Amino acid sequence: MTEHREDTQHPEHREHSDAFDPARSTASDGFPVAPGIDPETLRRRALDALLVARERTALLTDSVDDGELTAQHSPLMSPLVWDLAHIGNQEEQWLLRAVGGREALRPEIDGLYNAFEHARAARPSLPLLAPAEARTYACDVRGRALELLEGTPLHEGGRPLERAGFAFGMIAQHEQQHDETMLITHQLRAGPAALTAPAPPAPAEAEALPDEILVPGGPFTMGTSAEPWALDNERPAHRRDVPAFHLDTSPVTCGAYLRFVEDGGYGQMRWWAPEGWAMVREHDLAAPLFCRREAGQWLRRRFGVTEPVPDDEPVLHVSWYEADAYARWAGRRLPTESEWEKAARHDPVSGRSRRYPWGDEDPTPERANLGQRHLRPARSGAYPGGRSPAGAGQLIGDVWEWTSSDFLPYPGFVAFPYREYSEVFFGPGHKVLRGGSFAVDQVACRGTFRNWDLPVRRQIFSGFRTARDA
Repeated sequence: MTEHREDTQHPEHREHSDAFDPARSTASDGFPVAPGIDPETLRRRALDALLVARERTALLTDSVDDGELTAQHSPLMSPLVWDLAHIGNQEEQWLLRAVGGREALRPEIDGLYNAFEHARAARPSLPLLAPAEARTYACDVRGRALELLEGTPLHEGGRPLERAGFAFGMIAQHEQQHDETMLITHQLRAGPAALTAPAPPAPAEAEALPDEILVPGGPFTMGTSAEPWALDNERPAHRRDVPAFHLDTSPVTCGAYLRFVEDGGYGQMRWWAPEGWAMVREHDLAAPLFCRREAGQWLRRRFGVTEPVPDDEPVLHVSWYEADAYARWAGRRLPTESEWEKAARHDPVSGRSRRYPWGDEDPTPERANLGQRHLRPARSGAYPGGRSPAGAGQLIGDVWEWTSSDFLPYPGFVAFPYREYSEVFFGPGHKVLRGGSFAVDQVACRGTFRNWDLPVRRQIFSGFRTARDA
């Protein structure tokens, strides 16, 4: 199956960070906080995060010509030029207007770049800013935002949006989330490759890892009340009691998944949830998106290049339904969201929850595959320095991991900065993904970060690992 047409009945990829509206702010004095971090450190972090995001945005938009920027490469996605101007518009609304109290630069375009007003499939018909105008607008906004950052107090007693630099961190995350969206568009576009990157590091050949690890039962702290730029759905920290369970040491590989395919997995109803089976039958699905079998060999298309499917790389571009069917076929199940987070964060020695599997230190290239550095997942067993105390690897980066859990609020949830960010998506319609992928920047990826999407989604950089009861 090389097309993505099966998703067109749900043309909107979730856009929970795409329509910030300061007028609907629900800011609470309960957060954010940044215990132990001085304001100047936060200011430097915000500056670095904004600059890194803009460098990536430039790479994604400067690597193709104006015709490709304005084209819609899939009805599932916006034209790249829409994302570019939208990034600038949200930065203007939240930083220049909401934080800085400044007059609007281009109030007439607010509606054009409001994701809740216009479905992606309809955006090419809007009177969008042309590429040169979009670049100029985004650049103008950024210059003013950096000036604002220099003069904005970030102390804990300030206004909630300014406190701990939250608004600046939120906008850096928003831009990086759109960079991930634009990278998905690059994967969906036809034609030769526009992006290149080196291969990720290989795992240590001599190291033999077990297939699964045991995560002991007991309570742990889930979520956060202290991470300064954590989003509302990650809050507050609370206790969860999780029975003991076994978890795959690494995400399920292409080779393992293709054994399910070759065993007739897509042709046997017994493995599938009813809605998933209906999707398979309606769209004649037979393999992960972008994969096909040709002359006895499995091939995939990756950013404009056709190549053999690597056996030992995490499987990519599978929906929740496909992940769930594989787990049933393998005699296992998908982990719950709380199981995933306990495996990723709980330190049984100290009893506390870490920021990341390896500790509280920020990600490095030796610990995780993040930031579009490699344009593909690393082979199974890579990044030994990023493993959790229980021994699970590649929990951060490489592929988003589907869990069995619906997207629901934590006890004590408070919408911030407005309810349409997360609250309107709560319920059984969306499934939670955890861990980030190679397409995610570290500012938008941490042990508490929650992603969510419809269970039919395959164009996203999604994989999974399986679990079983102890």
